[in-house]
Amino acid sequence: MSPSLLLALQTETAATGLPTEAQLRTWAGAALQAGVADAEITIRIVDADEGRQLNRDYRGKDYATNVLTFTFDDDMPAIPGLPLLGDIVFCAPVVEREAAEQAISLEAHYAHLTVHGVLHLQGFDHLDDDEAEEMEALETRILAVLGYGDPYASEKL
Repeated sequence: MSPSLLLALQTETAATGLPTEAQLRTWAGAALQAGVADAEITIRIVDADEGRQLNRDYRGKDYATNVLTFTFDDDMPAIPGLPLLGDIVFCAPVVEREAAEQAISLEAHYAHLTVHGVLHLQGFDHLDDDEAEEMEALETRILAVLGYGDPYASEKL
């Protein structure tokens, strides 16, 4: 049985070419791993000012970054029966710039970052090489199922 996904979309930017709620729902749903019964995720797409402020306030880094993931409570273990809860924030100008620099479609980049963010909500990380390798391999498999290329292909050359 597939997990149920309650997704809320907040758009706080004038950027164009943003993914639809249906696309985000598809990408997020594909990233939910076995054992997740239900998920409640808010995705917020912001401009550079808000992206920079959030990154500064929560990570101590004074620049806008592509995606930030906020779990409901990092210090609390998952409680069986409760849904996966969290927020994912995309900074539209950064995502757009990166897609252009990587010569990939904006859609493919948002798909990748959505999968990446949902995996973070489930406890995956890339702080060390082994974790990064596991997370990147999982992202690549999920994106392939969704019809997108390997987002790390250029790094493997």
